[in-house]
Amino acid sequence: MEAIQTLARWIKESRYTVVLTGAGMSTESGLPDFRSASGWWQNIDPRTVATVEALESNYRLFQEFYAMRIRGLDVCKPHRGHHILAEWEQRGFLHSVATQNVDGFHQQAGSQQVYELHGSLRTVRCNTCAHQTAQTDFLAGKACPLCQGKLRPDVVLFGEQLPALPWQRALNDMRSAELMVVIGTSLQVYPVAQLPMMTQGRLVMLNAEPTEHDDRFDLVVTGKAGELLQALNSQL
Repeated sequence: MEAIQTLARWIKESRYTVVLTGAGMSTESGLPDFRSASGWWQNIDPRTVATVEALESNYRLFQEFYAMRIRGLDVCKPHRGHHILAEWEQRGFLHSVATQNVDGFHQQAGSQQVYELHGSLRTVRCNTCAHQTAQTDFLAGKACPLCQGKLRPDVVLFGEQLPALPWQRALNDMRSAELMVVIGTSLQVYPVAQLPMMTQGRLVMLNAEPTEHDDRFDLVVTGKAGELLQALNSQL
């Protein structure tokens, strides 16, 4: 594919390449897209559950939703695409990965420079006193052992600000990038959707379907994240 060859050449030429990943990066690991929930959640918009309001006023529903997501990680693992990005970092092709995903797969695959813009499901804290506690306490529906406050995973809920340090580091890298590759996100969630516009370098979109922002990119390649990354890797 000519587009893959072009991108491979750009990666080789770039002295500073960064990647931004979204939910489409994790679907090949077996995780459902956040916007296409099925089963019990088919008639419930997750955006009404993943909120500060739900945490405070409907904690049982909040806890059940996130316990389901955390347990879902136990049966999934990083796919080949995650490992390829980690290998690119080791080979000097990739500087960092900023991600909207909260599954921790980039780190599991070996990536070192990862900015979790929306937090992580892997850690749990008290919503009142911020005490870090065991994930098993949250899964069991227990309260904070220090103040009896409500436990929550370390993710950014709708209505909350993004963690300042990962955001600033990602922003600095985007501004320095000669090449930015966006993988598996339709860029509908702000402020992360603004990040690609912060770079002066080349912009590339790899996504399973067209997005409303495609006209802003220098190159758009349609397909599954893992498959496209494997095709790219064969050119490198």
